Amino acid sequence: MHTKKTAVILINVGTPDEPTVKAVRRYLFEFLNDRRVIDLPLVFQKLLVNLIIVPFRAPKSTRLYQRLWTEKGSPLLYFSERVQVELQQKLGSKADVFMGMRYGNPTIGKALASIRKGNYDRLVVFPMFPQYASSTNGTAIQAVVDQVRKWNTIPEVHIISQFYDHPAFLDAFTERIKSYEPEKFDHVIFTYHGLPNRHLDKNHPGESFRTCNCENVLPEFGKLCYKATCYQTTRELVKRLNLEASRYSVSFQSRLSNNWMTPFTDKNLMNRARQGNKNVLVVAPSFVADCLETTVEIGWEYKEMFVERGGENLQMVESLNDSPQWIDAMENMLSPYL
Repeated sequence: MHTKKTAVILINVGTPDEPTVKAVRRYLFEFLNDRRVIDLPLVFQKLLVNLIIVPFRAPKSTRLYQRLWTEKGSPLLYFSERVQVELQQKLGSKADVFMGMRYGNPTIGKALASIRKGNYDRLVVFPMFPQYASSTNGTAIQAVVDQVRKWNTIPEVHIISQFYDHPAFLDAFTERIKSYEPEKFDHVIFTYHGLPNRHLDKNHPGESFRTCNCENVLPEFGKLCYKATCYQTTRELVKRLNLEASRYSVSFQSRLSNNWMTPFTDKNLMNRARQGNKNVLVVAPSFVADCLETTVEIGWEYKEMFVERGGENLQMVESLNDSPQWIDAMENMLSPYL
């Protein structure tokens, strides 16, 4: 019996090549010109991104990346590369593991070129975003499909479009949170990367996300709604952690305007400080690797803001990164396709 030769491509969002204005500008240009990231009319998008956002944002973003950078470079790239190596060791001869970034290097195209040369029977596409959003999972999947459809011989393709409810992912994140002893904190905030409200509306057939009850229950169509899956992720985690409803809250970070998902994490933290919550634990289950949004935005900027308003300690839970539990979870999620 023929054993199928399998390739796995891991995809993360990407990072500038180095913390310089030139490299950050190049990265932002590619990122923000993606039609799935900014879905405004094309002419308006081009003007907004290339004449306003990138020129003005690149210097500020560069300073943030300079704070983020370590001796090993960008944490997101470092951990993505470590995961590729460790997952390969875990899978052995079951599959060959490749890695590509949606924006920047190493590119998805380079990984796919190697896969094409390898004459694989099966390709498993694994975007590293737990909750599906068009601007993350959607664009990563599209980038792969756009290239593979041009191949003369197209292998059997499987896509892990999201994994917010997979027990292995949830168990791995639960173990990470437990290591910080959440019971010793006044409050636990589960924070997720925000999206523009119009992105949510596109995923709500016949019902506005504003009237949907997905904060409390996962509706049938909610499995395709980013907001609904974020709240469901939280419900699954707090159930495993035995956290009472009064001990935690959900909010959204990294907004570019007030027309983004609410409540906002920075305002949530300010409210917690005013209410006397001195010791707050922050968990970010929409990220599987530490990056600008976890290390700098929450771990430094939000922490500074929290302390200025009367808080004493904001502790950011380290992401899954290259932990053994995460490698085991990935093997578990890939097992049906191997």
